[in-house]
Formats: sequence, structure tokens, C-alpha cells
Amino acid sequence: MKLKHHLYIYIALLVIVVGVMAWLRTKSSEVHPRSFEEIRTDGVLRIVTDYTPLSYYLQGDSLSGFDYELARMIGERSGLSIEITPEVNLSKSIEGLESGQYDIVARQLPVTSEIKEELAFTVPLQLNKQVLVQRKPAEEGKKLIRNQLDLAGKTLYIVSDAPTRLRINNLAREIGDTIYIQEEKTYGAEQLIMMVATGEIEFAVCDKAIAQQMSKDYPQLDCNTDISFTQFQSWALRKNDSTLLDSLNKWITDIQQEDRYKKLYDSYF
Repeated sequence: MKLKHHLYIYIALLVIVVGVMAWLRTKSSEVHPRSFEEIRTDGVLRIVTDYTPLSYYLQGDSLSGFDYELARMIGERSGLSIEITPEVNLSKSIEGLESGQYDIVARQLPVTSEIKEELAFTVPLQLNKQVLVQRKPAEEGKKLIRNQLDLAGKTLYIVSDAPTRLRINNLAREIGDTIYIQEEKTYGAEQLIMMVATGEIEFAVCDKAIAQQMSKDYPQLDCNTDISFTQFQSWALRKNDSTLLDSLNKWITDIQQEDRYKKLYDSYF
């Protein structure tokens, strides 16, 4: 009887110990926004980027992309290991940044006054603009849209949560008419451009750089109608990450003086 009593106590204590260990493991694995000192100690810089030929792209056995290559250069210069996660959805990328899952959003984001209220931006990485992607007319009599006034009543497809929405809404007010916006929550800019090329949708709006790159494979596409003015584009960090931002800006500025960076930039832009 006494043996059975002791056995029950032992089992109860074992359950408690296992429960405490599991709880501690869960707490230790929780993500949180890290300071620059914590990043240095850990030795790993966590980066989330877009999955497009411009940012991060897997073709066969090789990875490519401007943001991917620049991240690798930063890893070499900083001495940090670079952990890159591709994520098409911009909102999820920013949510991961704010929660501490990522330290940097390394995708080409337009630096606007509205977004600057929420995020900190690096030094400019490129100049870019938003353009209309449309098919070249296959029949005589049909014309490409060149005047923004002709967008009245049209439906434009954009990537979900893209800053493009704000520009299109402003454009609608400027022309005094309705422009319908269809946000695609599943696909990125690359897929939208392909959908225009195949005739699944009529119009998409995306960065000129990626539209031009994609049009090399789809000559039936036209991307010469501007939707926005030329804007600086940069990577984004949390607003309070001033130490990481200063270090990142120093690394980027130094890299931008190198010949290999100039070759990288020219190959994509």
C-alpha cells in the first residue's frame, strides 16, 4: 500500500516536472523584437523578402534576386549569418517584423509619408514607379491605355495590401471617376503579370522594375503607362530599431561603392 502511495506521488511529480519543462521550452521559443545587441549575440539576422524574380527567386538549384544578393553581401560585411524567408503577403511580412519574427523587411517598398509613420526605412536602394501592365492589342482598332483618364471604370488588379492601393485611390480622385481595385490575396506581382499575359485578367499594377523584367519573357505585354510618380524604394525596419538601422545603412552605403554592387544593380534595374 505504501509502495503504491509513493508511486502515485512519483508520477504526480514527474507530470509536474514535464509540464514545467514544456512551459519553459515554449517561453524560450517565443519570438520577440530583438535589440541590435541580441542580434549580434545570436549571430543571425532574420530577413523576410518577397518571392519574385526581382527580390528572391528559386530557379532550378540556384537562388537569385536583387534583395537576396544584397542580403548576402550584408552578411559578408557584417559577419552575421543571414536567415531569409520568402513571403508574398506584405501584411504578413510587416506583422512578422513587428512581432520579432523578422528583423528586416527586405523588399522594395515605396517610401511615402504614410508608411513612414509606421516603419523606419533604410537609405534608398533604387528609384521606381508603379505602372499599368496590359496586353498589346492583337486586333486593329484597339489601343493601349496611355492616358490615365481612360482608367475610369476599369478594374485594376494589385497584390493584397500593396501601397499601390493608396495611389490608385488618389488617381481616381484626380480624374474624378471610379477606378475599381481587385486585391489578390494569394498571388504576388509575378503571378498577376502572368495572368495579364494569358488574358485571364485585363490590367495589373506593379513596380516598373519587375514588370520590365517579366516582359522579357512575355513580349505581348506593355508596361509603359505610368500610374505613379518616381519614388525612392528601400527596406523597412521597426520604428525603434535605430541602432540596427544605423548599422544597416552603413553596410549598404559601403556596399553601394563596390563594383560588384553596381553590376548587381545594373543586372536588375
